[in-house]
Amino acid sequence: MTGSFSRGLAAGAAGTTVLNAVTYLDMALRGRGASSTPEDTIDAAVDAAGTKLPGKKSERENRRTALGALSGIGNGVAVGVLASLARTAGVRLPTTVGAVATGAAAMALTDGATTALGVSDPRDWSSKDWISDAVPHLAYGAAVQAVVEAIPSPSDKPKRKASGGLTVRSLLLGVATGCRSSLGLSAPALTNPDGGAVRKLGAVGAIGAELYADKLEDTPPRTSPQGLPLRFASAAGGAGALSAREDANAAVPILAGLVGAAAGTWGGLGFRRWAGSAGIPDWQAAVIEDGVGIALALAATLPGRKRARPVLTTV
Repeated sequence: MTGSFSRGLAAGAAGTTVLNAVTYLDMALRGRGASSTPEDTIDAAVDAAGTKLPGKKSERENRRTALGALSGIGNGVAVGVLASLARTAGVRLPTTVGAVATGAAAMALTDGATTALGVSDPRDWSSKDWISDAVPHLAYGAAVQAVVEAIPSPSDKPKRKASGGLTVRSLLLGVATGCRSSLGLSAPALTNPDGGAVRKLGAVGAIGAELYADKLEDTPPRTSPQGLPLRFASAAGGAGALSAREDANAAVPILAGLVGAAAGTWGGLGFRRWAGSAGIPDWQAAVIEDGVGIALALAATLPGRKRARPVLTTV
């Protein structure tokens, strides 16, 4: 059997090969040129770092092209590894759903980086642009899913079906994460009876830091390209942690967590705007949202906890 990480490397490599093949086939059929987005992304990243590529002009162009290609390969391999690790952790999606989800994750990672760096804005894309981006990524997702399902790993264990209660609690934790992003991962860690003191202290610190930062005027909005993906990732991670407590398939709970995160994010944003129009000071509205988020997180994470069995010793 192959380890989960090695399987992910193989899946990512296979998916990246398929993505490139579909892209080049599209170029051959339509006679279109290669996209300059990878190179433009490297330029933007270098500018953001306040540096420049070394060498003469021709050497810089060559390095720019190479780094753009390597970034795409790295993205493809990384998502393949994450897909394999997610399966090992208990996320078992149907084949078609898994292929679409994996392709969408790779697409979101790439497009999120270009959007954050100001290289491209998907809101300005035409339908042809979306198709040109989506089809290769769907092919990538199908290849990754096929490899992950075909190669067993000794870490893969059968998972029970997620209960309705687990799904509802994952939804509530997602809403809480939409209010305060740190709650997604910190609340399960804090309420885990088997968690160590260091982990719980770190969870308290993360929650406290966000509660403080939320009251600052220069804190980026929760829907910013930098913060929104982390908020959804935290909700997914929290749902996965709750599923691990019950040794359950995390696919449906994670989906519920993501839905909850969307509701909490835009619901909280709407509440803060309403509070401002009603004359309620923003810090008071923020404290109210703090309380709602913490209450939802506790309601989601306190039930269903597993306590460690006492170790029996003989005298």
